[in-house]
Amino acid sequence: MKFYPVKKGYQIVAAFIRTENAEPFKMKTTTDRAPEYVKYREITFTLEGKTVKVNIYQSMHLHEKEEYKDYLFLPFIDLSSGKTSYGGGRYVDLKIPKGNTIIIDFNKAYNPHCAYNQKYSCVVPPAENFIDIKIKAGIKKFEEH
Repeated sequence: MKFYPVKKGYQIVAAFIRTENAEPFKMKTTTDRAPEYVKYREITFTLEGKTVKVNIYQSMHLHEKEEYKDYLFLPFIDLSSGKTSYGGGRYVDLKIPKGNTIIIDFNKAYNPHCAYNQKYSCVVPPAENFIDIKIKAGIKKFEEH
């Protein structure tokens, strides 16, 4: 696998307050599978001089398992998608923070399994998680040799 060089500028600290009364919904995937998620928080931060707003989600299925109760999920697409990173977007795994800020480290952005085999069912990042910047961090586009 190829990775972008690690850059401190892609480690973002954002204000974190849970979205109250969010209703579970079926997240679109690359197949007919429709896992339930809840919008856990909308966050806003500045990256490369631009204001970015994205949603962080919690899987209803994983929330039922003790070891994943604090697991959060950030699926996103950016201007590098389909060029130097996977066209279907990438993911960042997060945990519910103890305080009122969360660290998002785009250096840890990874490709969904679909980037390697189209038989997998992968979450499609929602349109509201389009980032109008090239996120040159994390895993690059997979290319077979």
